[in-house]
Amino acid sequence: MPERRIRVLFDEAAIAQRNEAIAQAVAASQPKDLLVVAVLKGSFMFAADLIRAMHRAGLKPQVEFIHLSSYRAGTVSTGQVEILRDVQSEVRDRDVLLIDDILESGRTLAFAKDLLAARGARSVSTAVLLEKPTRRAVNIHADYVGFECPDYFVVGYGMDVAHSYRQLPFVGVVETEDQAGLPGI
Repeated sequence: MPERRIRVLFDEAAIAQRNEAIAQAVAASQPKDLLVVAVLKGSFMFAADLIRAMHRAGLKPQVEFIHLSSYRAGTVSTGQVEILRDVQSEVRDRDVLLIDDILESGRTLAFAKDLLAARGARSVSTAVLLEKPTRRAVNIHADYVGFECPDYFVVGYGMDVAHSYRQLPFVGVVETEDQAGLPGI
């Protein structure tokens, strides 16, 4: 992939501050037998930092992963959610916190939430780093939101385009030549 300029949308310090606030809010809900389920791949950095913040807030969750896809190799959701790797732990009678990177159409998060609820979770709450409310295709709202995100395709902090830019410690927008210098881009 050719080198592109990335404009920072949410920097490391702002993300760290939101992670601490979300962790405190989760702890205040007093979850019982907490199981954190991170949706791979995009949420891995957010999930890791949030789980560490939850530890600092006094929580001791077990951690699991589910790998879902609705994008395949593209930048637009296909509308069909596919399980690529399922949760291995028992969820029955547990409070589950589902962590995802971005709530956009809502299909992936709604699918995962419904799946865990159908498996007998006592409760399923959701935490997302970014929310794009203008893109919602299904009726779902996250319980914990890091930031409301403008309608840009974002990368960094675990999110990618064609498996690039996941390593960035911030969330940014890939600028194209026709966008460079435009306000808000």
